[in-house]
Amino acid sequence: MSRPRVEILYFEGCPNHEAARGLVERVAAALHVQPEIDVVEVRDADAATELRFLGSPTVRVNGRDVEPGADERGDFAFSCRVYRGERGFSGQPDAGWVRQALSEAAA
Repeated sequence: MSRPRVEILYFEGCPNHEAARGLVERVAAALHVQPEIDVVEVRDADAATELRFLGSPTVRVNGRDVEPGADERGDFAFSCRVYRGERGFSGQPDAGWVRQALSEAAA
C-alpha cells in the first residue's frame, strides 16, 4: 500500500483548515492509511490562481481535489470555500469524498 500525498491549501485566518486536517487524519486512520500531509498557505490572489485554489480549505490527494468535478472548475479565488455535500453546505469536504480519494490513492 502506498502513502498518498495530501495537500491542504488554506489562507491565514481560515476557520476551517484545521478541521479539514482533522477530517483527513480521522478518515486515514479508519482506513489504516498513513498519508503524507502538506499544509500549504496560499498568500494572495496571484498564488490562488497559480495553485488552482478553489478556496480555503482545499483538500487534494495525489494532486486531485477530493470534491467530485472540482478538477474541471476554473473559478480560482482567494476566499473561503463552501462545499455542498449530502448533508448540505459545509466549510470542509464530505468525509465520503476524502475516504474515496484516500482509498483509491492507497490501492
